[in-house]
Amino acid sequence: MAAPDARPPGPEELLEGSAGPVLRSLLTHAGLGLAVWDTELRCVWANDVLTRYDGIPREQRLGLPPHASLSGDAAALESTLREVLDTGACVIGRPYRVPVGQGDRRPRFLAATALRLDDPDGRPLGVALLVLDVRSGRGVQDRLAVVSEAGARIGTTLDIVRTAQELADFTVPLLADYVTVDLTEAVRLGGEPLERLGTADGRVPTFRRAGVASVHDGAPESLWASGEAVYVPEASPFMRVLHTGRPLLEPHIDTSPGTWLDHDPARAEKIRRFGMHSLLIVPLQARGLLMGVMVLVRADNPAPFDDGDRLLAEEIAARAALSLDNARRYTRERTAALTLQRSLLPRRVDGGDAMEVAAHYVPADAEYSAGGDWFDVFGLSGGRLALVVGDVVGHGIAAAAAMGRLRTAIRTLADLDLPPAELLTRLDRASVHLVEADEADAECCSVGATCVYAVYDPAARTCTVALAGHPPPAVSGADGSLGFPDLPHGTPLGYGLPPCEAAVLELPPGGLIALYSDGLVEDRRHDIDVGMERVRRALDRAGRDSSLTELCTAVVDTLPRAPEDDVTLLLARAR
Repeated sequence: MAAPDARPPGPEELLEGSAGPVLRSLLTHAGLGLAVWDTELRCVWANDVLTRYDGIPREQRLGLPPHASLSGDAAALESTLREVLDTGACVIGRPYRVPVGQGDRRPRFLAATALRLDDPDGRPLGVALLVLDVRSGRGVQDRLAVVSEAGARIGTTLDIVRTAQELADFTVPLLADYVTVDLTEAVRLGGEPLERLGTADGRVPTFRRAGVASVHDGAPESLWASGEAVYVPEASPFMRVLHTGRPLLEPHIDTSPGTWLDHDPARAEKIRRFGMHSLLIVPLQARGLLMGVMVLVRADNPAPFDDGDRLLAEEIAARAALSLDNARRYTRERTAALTLQRSLLPRRVDGGDAMEVAAHYVPADAEYSAGGDWFDVFGLSGGRLALVVGDVVGHGIAAAAAMGRLRTAIRTLADLDLPPAELLTRLDRASVHLVEADEADAECCSVGATCVYAVYDPAARTCTVALAGHPPPAVSGADGSLGFPDLPHGTPLGYGLPPCEAAVLELPPGGLIALYSDGLVEDRRHDIDVGMERVRRALDRAGRDSSLTELCTAVVDTLPRAPEDDVTLLLARAR
């Protein structure tokens, strides 16, 4: 029996012993390229199929790391293999292009799969690379594998520019040496509207660059950086694709006098300088909307584009266009929701002679859009001051609209000089009536909202607080210690449940009360008590001498990550 600390067998040892000949025969005649590296990323075995793919003899690979024993984008593949070796996570169908070899008329387009080799105890032995030629007789099936990989690697977020860049990165060097993704004003990327920009040398600003990739560092072929306006002649292949919505394949770029390049000398100079010889332009359209074009160019690769390339590029572009349209729709709705939400929130809060107040609002992380948080501060009769923080369940325009309705209703009810508990009870009834009056569009109604309403009376030095399903405020006592008083919790608004109750708290001069939304204290990984204690410690550490603005910043800075929900904090200190 081997000693417990004996070195695990290396991958080359798997091919020895009684099963060795069978394994070698299977791997050698498997019909796909295969190479194995040990834990130091030294090549210990490779089959002849891989040699047919990239032209490197087996003997020249042994003992060498991937960047020295593979061709094409070998450095990137080595990074992939190292990651697989470190994490154990497989990488399947990674695009891999090798240059034109002797006797080949075009480069090979390969799909690479990397997996870690472990012993029975889970200790890594090495890493294996399996390579399949996607331009082989398997044709359609392998092309679908590449398109499937494109779907996994393009559109990983709802960010338009990142999605466009992922598309450009995926297609270089898989299909082209240089790729740009240029979008029309149908997908707003910010900046001056293109229609307001003037022409330049007979060219019109038609697109805005969203993504660019090249086999050369820094993409020196590009005339424009990401985000800049792209100018093209009216009579150009780009405008033709934009007008027809159909791809354009130019196997050999015609640079002779009398072509459209006469009206685009800067682009013509780039074509000559980098030896660009083949052009493919594919429209980016989804759900009936033409959003822009993907431009593919070959220069270092001597093979011209053909119909097979066009078909593959169209399929990749179709997948990417859906992701771009999803990002476009999301961005449009989130911008509208944030604009509506901010227009309804007070630009500044003023506690008058009664209290010093400050508020801080942080919109939800981009993955989750804008929410329905709101806050408000307004005066009441007798010098009293009302403090409000609320939260509508959900995100987007519907939540922002519901928030606006609730904020208006609270202001209206406050004019009746109602006690906090009665005000929230009536607000709950009003929410139910809003739902009943607008059942056809219930998403816009204020079902599922929480609220805290507090009224400070400077004469009595008291603060009357009522909760409707909302977290309790943090309050400092006469000794300056901060805590969360035990208050009647109440039920959320919009359900017509039992009426709210209120509690009266003492708030001496210099006393602090902190109202907040659950986005400040809730975390999927921890109980809400953990978040509340985090807020209490932050307020304690900042000290009583800090300004309320500094206190707000100190508390919000304790958030462990970008918020998944809107964060609202309203601080008030008795003068």
